[in-house]
Amino acid sequence: MPRGVTKRRPRTRAALLRAALETFAEYGFHAAPIETICERAGYTRGAFYSNFSSKEELFLALFDEHSERIVARITTLADSIAAEDLTLQGLVDVLSDVEPAERDWYLVTTEFTLHAIRDPQAAWALARHDARLRAEIARCLTEHLARAGRELTVDADELARLLIAIREGGLAQSYVEPGELPPGQLERRFLVPLLTAVTSELSTPGREHPDGTPPAAGD
Repeated sequence: MPRGVTKRRPRTRAALLRAALETFAEYGFHAAPIETICERAGYTRGAFYSNFSSKEELFLALFDEHSERIVARITTLADSIAAEDLTLQGLVDVLSDVEPAERDWYLVTTEFTLHAIRDPQAAWALARHDARLRAEIARCLTEHLARAGRELTVDADELARLLIAIREGGLAQSYVEPGELPPGQLERRFLVPLLTAVTSELSTPGREHPDGTPPAAGD
């Protein structure tokens, strides 16, 4: 049977991804033994190599899975707020949300980023995955700003870079000093004035309102 068509393959891959995140967080990316990942997942090295060619490919799969989960979570939380009630503060509260399990991912992705800085090939691969994540964040942010009656006055991709930098830099400080800086606190305090500065009210004639209804006469 051709590779990738067995019914068990998605379960095998999911188990390996869960075990890899746990093992990478415990041992570090470079020191994490493939054997330990396989043992924790309940599979053999053969199963590992039928799904991933290397630990690097495994990490990038984890990256994509985490990216999809984060974007989906932002979308779900923002969509749960009615358009007429969505404010910049409400959107910032959504963007500032940090799950407790994020700490393990932060440890893993930070180490891989350092690896990529030293390795041009790894940097090229990581940059491609980063770009896809930024595109999704930019799209999601643009859509929900419109629901809040705002539109960007700066490049959406550059703003996504800045928001990621703020989140990652803030988490680094929060995990070192959790009592002094709870995760998400910097975003909650400073993203509203930032988003206010880089957006304007939707005011183009003929533009739909944030809730999707056409403008009334005189709008």
